[in-house]
Amino acid sequence: MSVGITSHVLDVSSGRPAVGVRIDLFRLDGNAADLVHSGVTNTDGRLPEPMLSGDDFTIGTYELLFHVGDYFREKGEELPEPAFLDQVPIRFGVANHTSHYHVPLLIAPWGYNTYRGS
Repeated sequence: MSVGITSHVLDVSSGRPAVGVRIDLFRLDGNAADLVHSGVTNTDGRLPEPMLSGDDFTIGTYELLFHVGDYFREKGEELPEPAFLDQVPIRFGVANHTSHYHVPLLIAPWGYNTYRGS
């Protein structure tokens, strides 16, 4: 398994991978948030490559921002304005840059769940 940060998104309301979800990855340093990767999930609900790996993958605090409101709107889901969940931030720490960090997101229009995957 490669070392780095990966993710995938599953739409639990349909029981399918969430295709077309934009995911932004930020490296946090104090009050600064630097965008280090942005991508869109494929037909498996995954990004085609790790969001961060190699020398760019360092110990620190990161945030994934999942644009789930746009995904549900594209699917034709009627959401209130503002949507209950529009963007889902997941902030996490990387304590070991020689390990793999997989951060999946399970979504529905009214809730989400995440965990450190394998």
